[in-house]
Amino acid sequence: MFLAIWRTELWHPISVHFPIALLLGATISFFVSFFHRDGAGKHWRSAANGMLLGGCAAAWIGIYTGDLADGIVSRTICDPTVLKAHELASFTMVYLFSSATIVNLLAFTSFIRVSWKKVMHYLVFVLMITGSGYLVYTGHLGATLVYEQGAGVNKPSADCTGFE
Repeated sequence: MFLAIWRTELWHPISVHFPIALLLGATISFFVSFFHRDGAGKHWRSAANGMLLGGCAAAWIGIYTGDLADGIVSRTICDPTVLKAHELASFTMVYLFSSATIVNLLAFTSFIRVSWKKVMHYLVFVLMITGSGYLVYTGHLGATLVYEQGAGVNKPSADCTGFE
């Protein structure tokens, strides 16, 4: 049982749940920050910034572990087009959130005019909303791979001798 952690294809589902939670939380917090003009808006924005940065880093780890699992999982599924669609959607999602992170970090620099900062915040939000859509779609495709095609799932023997 302990040796199951060394199965490379299991690292991906372990690592992808952090960016799902962080990036969706960042998008919601960023949205809420638009409705607060007082100090609370800054707190919501700070929370969103932290979750965006951490979620983006975690998403790249998810991409890496997905590449590790790809070679193993692609041999066990019936429809490899779902795996390819999952991979393409995940890359699109991580590029969108990476772009949002970069634009968001640029908005905090001193060489950006104050008038442009508001525009940049709206651009970040649009990138995050679009990225969240791709995040949900990527998760749907991942669930399809696991629950319909058994990707990365250990198929025990008929007599279940592996569990004794």
